[in-house]
Amino acid sequence: MHKIRQTLARVYAAAFILYMLLPLVIMSAAAFNNTDKIPAIVPWKGVTTKWFAALWADDRMWHAFQNTILVAIAVSVIAVIVGTAAAILINSVSGNLRAALYGTMISTILIPGAVIGISTMIMWTKIGNALDSEFILFNPGLHLSVLGQVSYIAAIVMLLVLARLQSFDQGLEEAALDLGATHAQVMRRILLPHLYPAIGAGAAVSFFQSIENFNVTQFTRGGADTLTIYVFSKVRSGISPTINALAFLLIIVTLAMAILYEIKRRRNASVEAAREAEARRAAVLEEAII
Repeated sequence: MHKIRQTLARVYAAAFILYMLLPLVIMSAAAFNNTDKIPAIVPWKGVTTKWFAALWADDRMWHAFQNTILVAIAVSVIAVIVGTAAAILINSVSGNLRAALYGTMISTILIPGAVIGISTMIMWTKIGNALDSEFILFNPGLHLSVLGQVSYIAAIVMLLVLARLQSFDQGLEEAALDLGATHAQVMRRILLPHLYPAIGAGAAVSFFQSIENFNVTQFTRGGADTLTIYVFSKVRSGISPTINALAFLLIIVTLAMAILYEIKRRRNASVEAAREAEARRAAVLEEAII
């Protein structure tokens, strides 16, 4: 029975990996097929890189890519600040106030992206009309896309930081204050260093959540393009293998970043293990001398 369970688990794992990776492989292969404007791998007409050349020459794509990166950076910075501050605040209060703050932040994750996009656009344009102002903040554009995305991505950052705060020893904070440190020094030298892993993870999640966002951006962007809007417009007007080429490049970049992160993680883990082993050897040697 144990062997049957192991076999079924392996079959399930293989089927799951195949289900996840096979579409990506097929999509990437279509970027190299010498077809006539329609992405496909059957029939295979030979290997070509002309779709990458066409993608390279697409000025609209590069402009959309630039807008996407700028929006993602802005969203990451603001979401990390708002999410981290919200997590620290929620962790420092209790009772009904904590529940109210937590529920308010979490509720944005449950709201559909289209609703967030429409409500963001309506709110800011209504404020502009009420103030009779032509200020750029009140008009649709990428700045409203940033604000709309931050409204729910900040909650994701908050959850990551809040989880990290559960392992923080409050005694360190109290000891630092007793020794004369200010609250700013405690924040900068004790609390934030403990939260750096969660903050880094939150920044990465915010960045990639912003890049893939479509619904909020669609309703708030004005006339600006992002990658998701660019791909959507191509699908509507007739998709070509240039989209497959773009997807292949994004997959390669994502895999490269994941591999680099894993290499760095293993290197740090080996260094930490070496330090712990050295500390144990030093302790054993000290006990032997005594």
